[in-house]
Amino acid sequence: QVQVVESGGGLVQPGGSLRLSCAASGSIFSSYYMAWYRQAPGSEREMVAGITRGGGWSDYADSVKGRFTISRNNAENTGYLQMKSLRPEDTAVYYCNLRPYSDYHEDYGMNYWGKGTLVTVSS
Repeated sequence: QVQVVESGGGLVQPGGSLRLSCAASGSIFSSYYMAWYRQAPGSEREMVAGITRGGGWSDYADSVKGRFTISRNNAENTGYLQMKSLRPEDTAVYYCNLRPYSDYHEDYGMNYWGKGTLVTVSS
């Protein structure tokens, strides 16, 4: 079994920065592609960023490209999402997702999700 726990959310002013963490346990973290998703009230869940098992390739949604950076430390079973130049429209619950590879569908069985961490961007 795999457990996923996000942390690092909170209240930040527009233009500020925040770093989210994704801690995994119960399996080998490096066996999984890691992605960050977010869901704002009244909106569908969307993928924000993803990174391959070894960290050699990453992908970003157009809305966050150039502002967010995804990374991982496999030795510590932890992934990160560094967010800068935050905007009010970035306000959402952010979820960490682990799955076998990038094009493995997010609704298939071998997906592991955390319960989310809330990011609120407001002055």
